[in-house]
Amino acid sequence: MSGLRRFARVRVVVLGDLVADHYLYGQTERISREAPVLIVRHERDEVKLGGGANAAANARALGGEVTAVGVLGDDSMGAAMRALCAERAITLEAVTATGVPTETKMRILAGGLSTSRQQMLRVDRGGAGPLPAAARRALARRLERVASRADVLVVSDYGAGVVCDETRAVVSALARQGLPVCVDSRFALASFRGVTVCKPNEPELSAMTGLPVSTEPEVDAAAARACEALECEALLVTRGRKGMVVYRRGAVPVRLPVHGSHDAVDVTGAGDTVIATVALALGAGLAVVEAARLANVAGGLVVQKPGTATVSRAELERELRR
Repeated sequence: MSGLRRFARVRVVVLGDLVADHYLYGQTERISREAPVLIVRHERDEVKLGGGANAAANARALGGEVTAVGVLGDDSMGAAMRALCAERAITLEAVTATGVPTETKMRILAGGLSTSRQQMLRVDRGGAGPLPAAARRALARRLERVASRADVLVVSDYGAGVVCDETRAVVSALARQGLPVCVDSRFALASFRGVTVCKPNEPELSAMTGLPVSTEPEVDAAAARACEALECEALLVTRGRKGMVVYRRGAVPVRLPVHGSHDAVDVTGAGDTVIATVALALGAGLAVVEAARLANVAGGLVVQKPGTATVSRAELERELRR
């Protein structure tokens, strides 16, 4: 618990793809005569911080001083994201690039009268291809500047272009200088070497190593190969209902069973909660395994919440007491 109290003094920088999670809620009325599709009567909209912005929101909810570095468009979703960061006291270092819209995931949720809303469709919007060279250079400069005052760096890479050659070079330099670096990369985990913690899920681990991960021995073999290739201090593999495992070179794997109910309400953004908790714990001086234990509890709490969500330090403290 004393480690949790130190969270408030931890300065966290999050480099990541800042995603607007746009929820559109409605009521299903009837089948359209134009096509065999449901007609949804719009009720309300909601925008939440998603992707790297959700990792930043989780770090802030846990008490950290958070700076988020990324790209936002000069559009309505970008304005909404800026307002949400300001509400949560997240310092925003957002580059605006001409012609690059805010990365947005719009989910349409609908249901009948007096029934729960179910997700019917997701529409993604964002820039195609790499970011302009000027934007990439600006991101690297901002990361270099804000990370000089950080206690820990989180890389939240959703593949939308913020993690590029320019920013990756800065991340590598910071890791060599001794800054704790925690990486959650959906598609490019193999491009990070020598960082503190890498957090793949099973499919990401399999994609990186080319090995199957259907059984526990297979996961162990894939993790051993990944640890050797990445030269990281620890590999934290999340396994859904099977919990998570901490791998360190030359050490026995530490297996953490799933915390709480095995039946998740919504797993959206759960990885953001896990990586943010690990980063806060490392920044507060906790060891990797202890950080993973806290992250396992936080992850068990957040999947019981609908939609993109965060876990506060107070919630985590209550759960640990319980």
